[in-house]
Amino acid sequence: MSLHDSTSDRRVIPLRNPRPVGGAVIDAQGREIPITESMIQRACQELHKQLESELKQA
Repeated sequence: MSLHDSTSDRRVIPLRNPRPVGGAVIDAQGREIPITESMIQRACQELHKQLESELKQA
């Protein structure tokens, strides 16, 4: 099963209110920034785009 097969039929519906998912990142000023579902979704989308680009080059 490839990455494309497992994700192409799924639709992600973001939550209206971003809620922390149990972690945080520390910014340059030392503040804790709660990790939200939308942050994770955005990161996954960026990684997926990178993978597609790399696979096209191969």
